[in-house]
Amino acid sequence: MIRTDWTLEEARAIHALPFADLMHRAQTVHRAHFDPTVVEQASLLSIKTGGCPEDCGYCSQSAHHDTGVKATRLMDVEAVLAAARKARLAGAQRFCMGAAWRSPKNRDLDALCAMVRGVRALGMETCMTLGMLSPPQVARLKEAGLDFYNHNIDTSPGHYARIATTRTMEDRLETLDHVREGGIRVCCGGILGMGEDEEDRIAMLVTLATLPRHPESVPINLWQPIEGTPVEAVARPVDPFSLVRAVALARILMPESVVRLSAGRTGMSDELQALCFLAGANSIFVGDVLLTTDNPASWQDADLFARLGMRNAPVQVAGARA
Repeated sequence: MIRTDWTLEEARAIHALPFADLMHRAQTVHRAHFDPTVVEQASLLSIKTGGCPEDCGYCSQSAHHDTGVKATRLMDVEAVLAAARKARLAGAQRFCMGAAWRSPKNRDLDALCAMVRGVRALGMETCMTLGMLSPPQVARLKEAGLDFYNHNIDTSPGHYARIATTRTMEDRLETLDHVREGGIRVCCGGILGMGEDEEDRIAMLVTLATLPRHPESVPINLWQPIEGTPVEAVARPVDPFSLVRAVALARILMPESVVRLSAGRTGMSDELQALCFLAGANSIFVGDVLLTTDNPASWQDADLFARLGMRNAPVQVAGARA
């Protein structure tokens, strides 16, 4: 049975289990729902960089912070599709497109929908993250064939106001409701290491696990130092075992969700990544860059997968062409 009624007390008790017991429980849940040797590979492209009016304290693309990131216009559709073809050749199953907006303008929807249709025709799953969406915008993207929409809650409800002030956690959850009601699958997770404590991390995962329906994808990001962002002053390194515990808790609370190791893998050892896979992580981003931060080289991921005996399972999308 997939539960959506988890309490903080239950989650705290699971998180506090002896490490061996927590790993055993997470791996048991993982094997009941997934092949433990398969890791999904996704690629992420910034289709519109910088100049975002939101003040999210962790983000290099906010117009409120002096980070050296220059604002760009929305990419041309053909340039996006060229990047998608390259990502497919590198083994990516899902192509994620991110734009630094508070919300997209309706005039941009034609181009965005063309990107979705083009990427799906390549045989890849599609995902976008464009900020807040209205129900009519969701309907347009759904009609174009968008598979997933990413809209992270970032942190716990109690810590959120310390991270952003131009929008609220309720704004985030409202967009998730619009996306879900519009028939698009949800990708939603958070960031560790932004000055929060373990209670915040647990509360963030409980927030996701008590949504009416769990996100199909749950990205777990590690904060990456970015000069000029407010979070840089309060950020604290995340203990490796705390990361593994967070991944394990996500797997146990949301058994059918894909849990993705996202930003921050450049700072993880191979051994730490392997522990995260054992704890239930079963997706990564591939490619040298994630929006504006570094990511391991493709050969490093291929080498790690080979040593662990893990593989990437291709996804077949209806209507795809070679």
